[in-house]
Amino acid sequence: MISLKRIFCTCCLLLSVWAVFAQGPSEWKALEKPLNFYLANDLGRNGYYDQKPIAELMGQMAENVDIEAVVAAGDVHHFEGVRSVNDPLWMTNYELVYSHPELMIPWYPILGNHEYRGNTQAVLDYSQVSARWEMPARYYTKVLENDDITVRLVMIDTAPLLDKYRKDTEKYPDACKQDMDKQLAWLDSVLTSAKEDWVLVVGHHPIYADTDKNDSERLDMEKRVDSILRKHNNVNMYLCGHIHNFQHIRKAGSKIDYVVNTSASLSRKVKAVEGTVFCSGETGFSLISADKKELCLYMINKEGKVLHTVRQTR
Repeated sequence: MISLKRIFCTCCLLLSVWAVFAQGPSEWKALEKPLNFYLANDLGRNGYYDQKPIAELMGQMAENVDIEAVVAAGDVHHFEGVRSVNDPLWMTNYELVYSHPELMIPWYPILGNHEYRGNTQAVLDYSQVSARWEMPARYYTKVLENDDITVRLVMIDTAPLLDKYRKDTEKYPDACKQDMDKQLAWLDSVLTSAKEDWVLVVGHHPIYADTDKNDSERLDMEKRVDSILRKHNNVNMYLCGHIHNFQHIRKAGSKIDYVVNTSASLSRKVKAVEGTVFCSGETGFSLISADKKELCLYMINKEGKVLHTVRQTR
């Protein structure tokens, strides 16, 4: 016979679990502003590790927060990129994983280093196959707008900007074929003319970060990209992935928030470095919300908890 005490404890446990779940949607809704979108990257693990539960969480959150788009900051496909627009990896890394109805919205991708191991043109050409995959070029700019709030996304192609990839013609055959100077001139030009409420530059590789990667990656990004970003007073954040953890870094002499977004499938350990405001080795994604007076980037783990907020106000 089941005791009353056991029934009571079971009921309390169920109520506790329900309460934790029930708090999620209301807490997420409180983060909403007129313009909201996701940042996700380093996804492609064929649904394994934390990829499927994070994808489902993104869909559930979008049931409560009006999400305009998903910014995919590279490495949608591990490990050797894709061979064509018909590669099965499009199904196992993307279509069958991000299948929630609320994720049937525009996705704005860039190439990561793993895409550069495969057929990079196929990643662009997939825009002709998928109604939600919107990638007009290797680097491009897009303005998100809602209720008179504007956010300019400046999407750059970072692998060809790094000597490490340009020199490795066997593993990354397309990197050296790209015109680095042309892209950097384009970046400077776009930032010169940007008049939106908020300006975000998105690349795959970090400028500042704790990383176990070759130091040349970071130094090339500092020399070639950050030198341009710092010329312009309108850049609010530089967003990237590649390192598979959350990092928020501020540097002396710059008002830019440098954000490393974690992997949406498999993460790595991290430690603080000079300028670190926050870091975490958890998996997850970020929600970016904007109005006229405030821009917020919420780092969210696989349980849907906000770990850290990067905030700019005016």
